[in-house]
Amino acid sequence: MANRRNDNTETVSFNAEEFRQANIRQILHHVQEALDERGYNSINQLAGYLISNDPAYISSNKNARSIIQSVDRTEIIEELVRFYLKESK
Repeated sequence: MANRRNDNTETVSFNAEEFRQANIRQILHHVQEALDERGYNSINQLAGYLISNDPAYISSNKNARSIIQSVDRTEIIEELVRFYLKESK
């Protein structure tokens, strides 16, 4: 994310896009864990949510429903497509 130096004399750069992508990945992993914990198929449930925008597909376990709604659904879809295309090269 940011380039960090120990001497406090260098300017630190911050990349908001990298931060946003890392945040989405963290949210997806959290929601996956919450769904798996409850015995749901996390891929099916996440796909249902992303296709329909119906939060009922996401369990409230570990506050997963509220957490996934904190990010715009289209941003999650964009990140998934970006990751898939990058990995499939």
